[in-house]
Amino acid sequence: MPMPIIHPTFTPPEQITRDLQDHGYVVLSPNGVCMLAHCTLGGLEAFKASWNDLPPDQFLLDGGHYRSRRHSCFVVDDGAVQQTPHRGHWQPVEYNALHGGMVRMFEPIAPATIAHSAWTQLLQAIGQVCSTVKGHQPWYVEAHQFRIDTTHGIGRPTPEGAHRDGVDFVAILLVAREHVKGGESRIFDASSSNGKRFTLTEPWSLVLLDDMRVIHESTPIQPTSPGGHRDTLVLTYRAGGFQERPSIPI
Repeated sequence: MPMPIIHPTFTPPEQITRDLQDHGYVVLSPNGVCMLAHCTLGGLEAFKASWNDLPPDQFLLDGGHYRSRRHSCFVVDDGAVQQTPHRGHWQPVEYNALHGGMVRMFEPIAPATIAHSAWTQLLQAIGQVCSTVKGHQPWYVEAHQFRIDTTHGIGRPTPEGAHRDGVDFVAILLVAREHVKGGESRIFDASSSNGKRFTLTEPWSLVLLDDMRVIHESTPIQPTSPGGHRDTLVLTYRAGGFQERPSIPI
């Protein structure tokens, strides 16, 4: 018998800062995201089709072929969003035991996607929340478009398991969920055994995490009919600069 889906409790936009400080995470409804970012669902939907053009992830070390992605970097400062020159994605092994220590160079997010006004409004709005919680400063943002598909069976949104990302905040937006089961979000307090679980089902709902305080993962997905996939936009916000591979002393 299939397990019932646990739906999240949505935080009203006006309570984001308080709930993020109290609990280490918040979940916004699609309408809440639009209120936060001063955009419309139509504006967000305008770049949804770009998830149909993501190249395969060539760096999966578990032998899978279930993930496609694009990646670009930005600096959000005082409401301005500036894209940086294209760069690789790097994490230390302390935060990603499976892929840490590798410089992974993915194809950049398409210029047409970034050109949408809702894209800029979204990055700005989340940056303002980060500054409200941790003080006004530039935020170094890595944007990842992900598609997890079930063509070959099970797809794993977080093959590295429960983890932190080594940043200050992580925003996970559900873009699409088609013909799949699973994909439950699990959030654990980093300093205790307390945890929450729920499944995002509404496109453009958002989980915003304080990466210093919580550990997160998403469970594998399985197809319920052909063409099953789950699309997300993951935005990480880090103070002080991007994560860099340490230089090797000569």
